[in-house]
Amino acid sequence: MKKRTGEILAILDEEYGKDLRCYLNHQNAWQLLFATIMSAQCTDARVNMVTEQLYRKYDSLEKFAEADIGELEQDIRSTGFYHNKARNIIACARKLLLDYNGEVPRTVEELTELPGVGRKTANVIRGNIYNDPSVVVDTHVKRISGRLGLTKNTEPEKIEQDLMRELPKDHWISFNIQIIAFGRTICTARNPHCEKCRFTKYCLEYNQVPKS
Repeated sequence: MKKRTGEILAILDEEYGKDLRCYLNHQNAWQLLFATIMSAQCTDARVNMVTEQLYRKYDSLEKFAEADIGELEQDIRSTGFYHNKARNIIACARKLLLDYNGEVPRTVEELTELPGVGRKTANVIRGNIYNDPSVVVDTHVKRISGRLGLTKNTEPEKIEQDLMRELPKDHWISFNIQIIAFGRTICTARNPHCEKCRFTKYCLEYNQVPKS
């Protein structure tokens, strides 16, 4: 690990701790899977508001598999892209019951064969359910990894590979959780709060901007 990367990780650990906390509320693997599908282009807070009622109404995979798609669309409408999300959730529930006896699989290969599941969602499951070292590349990780010079790529899969090479395995899961907290409060997409940031010496964007 590069000295520079080690310093960045030390600051993240100090500021945000190493607790492996998932921001999407869930009680089991399939609830986290469906919540993550719904989180695409939507905030975790909004998804948590929706799932609070949703998982009481549909309290089993069987109920999701048998759900009326029009009704489910309305149930998750506020998460956006609800037509595709509802279709994928129903198809995913059916596949889990048919092919996996109701269990959420563990490998990236099996997970990404599920409807609506890409590498990001697969890695959320692997890290949070199975504690398998995995790098989740969401919008915060994509933006901030570039700003900190941890990757030069913009494609999520290439960023994932870069971070797997750059970060020690014991930080793969915690890095995403820490960066989400950092990205929501300080290193925002627009108008980041650089005056509060401890990473300015490492930030490529900050050091390219003329200071007044």
